[in-house]
Amino acid sequence: MSKYILVISASPRKGGNSDTLCDEFIRGAKDNGHITEKIFLKDRKINYCMGCGVCNSTHRCVQKDDMQEILEKMVKADVIVMATPVYFYSMNAQMKTFIDRTVPRYTEIKGKDFYYIITAADTKVANMQKAIEGFRGFTIDCLEDTKEKGIIYGINAWNEGDIKDTPAMQQAYEMGKIS
Repeated sequence: MSKYILVISASPRKGGNSDTLCDEFIRGAKDNGHITEKIFLKDRKINYCMGCGVCNSTHRCVQKDDMQEILEKMVKADVIVMATPVYFYSMNAQMKTFIDRTVPRYTEIKGKDFYYIITAADTKVANMQKAIEGFRGFTIDCLEDTKEKGIIYGINAWNEGDIKDTPAMQQAYEMGKIS
């Protein structure tokens, strides 16, 4: 049975290391007959949350940007892949801003399988755990009935393209196939 897999890429560079792993995940998913869509956050207008609280009762944000469309896709998705480069031991600002803006409909993003893709110049997976904990705080602690299905760690990836000759490429493909 095919699934709708939504991939959220927070890479600031198309073809950057985390974005390349997204594409490899998608390739595996398509090879297994799944429907995929990638949202490249850099190409979207996503404002910072203003903390106004209007969405708490209306379930709609007062801001007019691309988040409403993305939230609709998240609600419909069976699987969500969240990918970010790791900067100073945390997810990048694009991903954090994106997560903050899910508030209007986060209670509807339930029953999903989640995968995380993170890349860093660091060579130690242990140093990437704070970024993973940030993802888990959102997906496991705040969303209902979600499952963490896999993590792809792209280590030692400083320059664009460094990820291409690493085991993370095969891991991304294989996780895409089983998603």
